[in-house]
Amino acid sequence: MDLDGLRTFLVLANTKNYTRAASQLFVAQSTVTNRIAELERELGVSLFDRTNRKVELTQEGEKFRIYAGNVLELTESSFAEITSAKRFDSHLRIGSADSIYEGHLAERILRYRQEHPRVSLRISIGVTSHLLDQLQSDMLDVVFTYLPLIKSGYHSELYKKDALVLVTDAGNEQYKEGITEQQLTGVNYLMCNFALQEVGQYIRKLFPRFHQFELEIDDCMKIVPFLLHQDTYTFLPRDMAEPYTVRGELREIPLLDFRTPVINSYIICKKSVEKMCRGIFM
Repeated sequence: MDLDGLRTFLVLANTKNYTRAASQLFVAQSTVTNRIAELERELGVSLFDRTNRKVELTQEGEKFRIYAGNVLELTESSFAEITSAKRFDSHLRIGSADSIYEGHLAERILRYRQEHPRVSLRISIGVTSHLLDQLQSDMLDVVFTYLPLIKSGYHSELYKKDALVLVTDAGNEQYKEGITEQQLTGVNYLMCNFALQEVGQYIRKLFPRFHQFELEIDDCMKIVPFLLHQDTYTFLPRDMAEPYTVRGELREIPLLDFRTPVINSYIICKKSVEKMCRGIFM
């Protein structure tokens, strides 16, 4: 099972078309066909269901897609570390939820890079569940997530506590003195679940059952453009909202008769790199 076969499988799984896969890989279509056939012979299963117009992953193909992605990512990152050994003294692979990165990590990592140019950093942004899987698959060394991990060989501790604040465009004059829970259900609220089950569920319960939001998005950094210069509202972690409120682009609305939960984020690392992580983040 070679790496070219795994790459070809992943490209075909994404494009669902042999011609487009061949074009992206800069090979003949027959090469794609032969590589997939060889993989299927080696595995003894069909990875794709083929029709005249496109191909779809089988159930076995869906499972193999996860394996193939992990193997390629781990192989390429290992090769990168080996080839860069002469340039850098050490390496650290960091994974973070987007909102934690923007709110807490970006400036800290930038300062560290300026002070330690001989340390190689690789940063991945993702959702909590995927980051924890990558950490336990040895594809990351340290992750910042919204869930802790209690497991032998890993260090897990609370990283930040962040208040959840209601914000709107600074030019929106409504509810300057504050808003009640009942009034909130009547505004143009934009829903971001933060990849946080308990916080997302709390916000949903503030609204009537089966409420249809004007916009839903799972990355709260991407929701800000939909707030600017519009009469829309959303909850954001205060540390993430603060740069916009300081610049006068957004404003925070006081909550009159209800309170929001605190958002906990965690740093989780392999114990082998705990000392290094403390020097950077703790």
